[in-house]
Amino acid sequence: MTTTAPERKLTLEDLSILTTRYRVDPSKPFRLKDYDPTDDAGLGLTKPEGKALLKQAKKRLSDLQELLYANSEASLLIVLQGMDAAGKDGTIKHVMSGVNPAGVSVTSFKQPGPQELLHGFLWRIHISAPSSGRIVIFNRSQYEDVLVTRVHPELLEREHLPGEVGTPAFWQGRFDDIRHFEHYLSRQGTLVLKFFLNISKDEQRKRLLSRLDVKDKRWKFSSSDVRERQFWDQYQNAYEEAITHTARDYAPWFVIPANHKWYARLAIIETIISALEDLKQKPPVIEPGLMKSLDAYKDELSKEAG
Repeated sequence: MTTTAPERKLTLEDLSILTTRYRVDPSKPFRLKDYDPTDDAGLGLTKPEGKALLKQAKKRLSDLQELLYANSEASLLIVLQGMDAAGKDGTIKHVMSGVNPAGVSVTSFKQPGPQELLHGFLWRIHISAPSSGRIVIFNRSQYEDVLVTRVHPELLEREHLPGEVGTPAFWQGRFDDIRHFEHYLSRQGTLVLKFFLNISKDEQRKRLLSRLDVKDKRWKFSSSDVRERQFWDQYQNAYEEAITHTARDYAPWFVIPANHKWYARLAIIETIISALEDLKQKPPVIEPGLMKSLDAYKDELSKEAG
């Protein structure tokens, strides 16, 4: 009688392939159509298995974030981009729920106001970048200025810009500015990780419908979501060009399959963990004199209990 060996459960180590699978290689031509929104890397993970691994990954991320905060030598900027209903808010909620909120903040960039329009498009971005030891998440980012304005160039009329706008040279200049800005952040010790949540047009339709089907979720729905959906192809082209011009080793892009929310979250958290592990952080070293003082405080507090 033969018996079948039980299938081995996947571990976090098995997910290491996700950190390179979706990374855009700047040395190769980039085409968004080459990335499948339903891809699972051949892992065959089920949703319950993915959620269990996500729980483990949150604990690992929490430990790494604690070291980042304690050492205050580096920082992390996470950029989340995607079409409406791609899952940006949910990703922030589920991926970062286990970390210390004292060391993490989220900035959501809406349409710039009058004061912001009087400055260059990177002004409000720069002042929101992370300080040492912190993690900052951009829910939308500097890329809105080469995406929304690319699809709706009439918005540029509000920006008090000199010379001709909307020309190929104008857009190339913006791509150059973004690259230089991200390179500057990198040289100051900031890890820059950029994620495009890649969903299919049909999956977006389903998610928008779900917001209308459930009355308690209708607050999430905006009529602009439907209007912008009409420009789907233009946005895909704009994303493709933006990623092509700004994917660099010092600020990599990751095109994450996002038709399954749980899988997207797992791929993103694993990528963040890998980047923080590459820092090879250790707990801060305490000077001998301070260590002796702390030992004395410990003895004093222990005696109180007696």
